[in-house]
Amino acid sequence: MKRKRVVVLGATGSIGDSALKVARDIPERMEIVGLAANSNAEKLAAAANKVRPESVCLVDESKIDILRKALDYEPRILCGEVGLREIASLTNADMVLVAIVGTGGLRPALAAIEAGKDLAVASKEILVMAGEIVMREAHENGVHVLPVDSEHNAIFQCLDGRSSEVRRIILTASGGPFRETSRKDFDSITSEQALKHPTWNMGPKITIDSATLFNKGLEMIEARWLFGVEMKQVEVVIHPQSIVHSMVEFADGSTLAQLSYSDMCFPIQYAVTWPDRVPNTLPPLDFSKLSKLEFFTPRYADFPALNLARRAGEIGGTLPAVMNAANEVAVAEFLDRQVSFPSIWKIVEEVMNRHGSVAHPDLDAILRADQWARTEAASFAKTLNR
Repeated sequence: MKRKRVVVLGATGSIGDSALKVARDIPERMEIVGLAANSNAEKLAAAANKVRPESVCLVDESKIDILRKALDYEPRILCGEVGLREIASLTNADMVLVAIVGTGGLRPALAAIEAGKDLAVASKEILVMAGEIVMREAHENGVHVLPVDSEHNAIFQCLDGRSSEVRRIILTASGGPFRETSRKDFDSITSEQALKHPTWNMGPKITIDSATLFNKGLEMIEARWLFGVEMKQVEVVIHPQSIVHSMVEFADGSTLAQLSYSDMCFPIQYAVTWPDRVPNTLPPLDFSKLSKLEFFTPRYADFPALNLARRAGEIGGTLPAVMNAANEVAVAEFLDRQVSFPSIWKIVEEVMNRHGSVAHPDLDAILRADQWARTEAASFAKTLNR
């Protein structure tokens, strides 16, 4: 059994924490050879001191001295955006786990693919913005793109290479904290309330995305690229217990589902050990303790994110990047108490309506559309404040 040498980009976030746990749990199968973080020098150093990778990267160059002082050994230290692309291309790495929130993971992900590394993707934005480019590059370089999101990892497990026989991909959503909140109360939702997720412990951006259901919208587009299906084959169902992580319905009407407790260590481990399954210390499901598994249709009218994402995915081109960028700005404005909770959807829809999508864009066109959308979203948000 070959041990996989992994570089973790976004090592100080919740996915990074889980990846370190998996590496400790299955040391004979996983070795961390590189760790990268944006600006949390102390946490990066603490993680590096534990697993002792040969290379570490801190994007924020002003904190390099803090990192140096906190390290108790001497790895190779890289910094800035250039360092991030360099650590993603390490010669002795087999796989790069991308867990950087937002658009920052796109260039390092492409650098990893170009260097012939398998990609384990935990940041949806990479495939939402540039799914066409990423999947084409992966195909041309003969590398695998393995999903780490619990939903896409579940689909990957259910498909087991049989994507030609798929009728529907069904993504499960917890429904977030406002699953049963009346639409008339949305205006008074505070950021504190929106940050309380019922089942998962995640960073602030993704937690708000779960509350608006934009998280699921991004996942719909991601699924379309990862599994080579049409947008119309991707559906969402609300499943508050978060035990069934997603399902695949095949041409003969059979549906396969993947079930486990809500713990990101499960999908991370499978991405690393695939196609093998190896024992670990994670708790298996105790069916005697599961009282019920419920499934509901999403409230599309009250949570417009799903329909906006379907539209972005169907039109394609630069529109998904625009939707993603506008949403990032809108979420930041909401967390900053500048706009109301429903304004998040309003901002995204307005910016999408103003955009003329470019078909089959290259990376520069995608990044230009991303920048344009951020500017538009910020200026439209200001008009909502008045």
